[in-house]
Amino acid sequence: MTRALGFDETRAGRAAIVVTEAATNMLKHAGRGTFVAQSIVVDGVLGLEMLAIDKGPGMRDFEASAVDGHSTSGTRGTGLGAIRRQSDEFEVYTHHDAGTILRALLWAGTQPAPHEDYDVGAICVPKPGETVCGDAWGVEFTPQGAMFLLADGLGHGPDASRAASLAVDTLHRYPQESAVRVLDRAHAALKPTRGAAVAVMRHDTASGEVQYAGVGNISAVILAGASRRAMVSSNGIVGHNVHRSQEYRYPWARGALLVAHTDGIDTHWDLAAFPGLSDCHPSVIAAMLYREHARGRDDAGVVVARTRL
Repeated sequence: MTRALGFDETRAGRAAIVVTEAATNMLKHAGRGTFVAQSIVVDGVLGLEMLAIDKGPGMRDFEASAVDGHSTSGTRGTGLGAIRRQSDEFEVYTHHDAGTILRALLWAGTQPAPHEDYDVGAICVPKPGETVCGDAWGVEFTPQGAMFLLADGLGHGPDASRAASLAVDTLHRYPQESAVRVLDRAHAALKPTRGAAVAVMRHDTASGEVQYAGVGNISAVILAGASRRAMVSSNGIVGHNVHRSQEYRYPWARGALLVAHTDGIDTHWDLAAFPGLSDCHPSVIAAMLYREHARGRDDAGVVVARTRL
């Protein structure tokens, strides 16, 4: 992946250290876990985001555990410190007896500045036994705000992946159009495929509203403190039987979270069950929803976005 993303030898070596230490920690302390590596791009700079997700014993005191020489398993105790030193961005969510989620990000070039209006993260993991994921997502930042799309290709495997990817390509081709217009264009583009469930969300920073257009079994909510506002999707399959595409508008206040996921994730989740999680990077939140609520018999895709205060 680092070769494909244009990493030089030094940066590729840093990524190798992160992978080795994170995987070793999972096996040593948790016995098993999920390691996700995914490419991202910000302002034309490519990066590699890595998530190490486990349900092991967790850490009572992360800062102490990250100090070189601290070990609970008889090793040299340099793993977490090495990961933090080698990463351009680093974050850990952990509690005693509640597992650990580690996020490390390395850029192929000069680190881009954070987006002034949004923090965005996601995770897509294929059904066990599949080599590609039938869920896909995309984001486009515009002068007015941002557009997000999440797609779940019908079924699993390469054909499902192709359908979902075509939906995301539609977003990238028409980032300035309305949510319902992008959904209609995706419907036309997916006719040669097996089809997909698709949700399109267009946020306007001036109005503070999000346009939502969805067809199929994708769940999307806006979380603002204790408030939880679900968005409405229509029945059907994009590319095959969309009887009527509709667009709805919802308030999305600054600092609130947008969470969208495919039906590979159970809908009965509550971020309040994990103290402090809602303040973490959206990729860490997405990883937790996957860890705790993936059904295990389907592709799983989660997109999380936060509007900056």
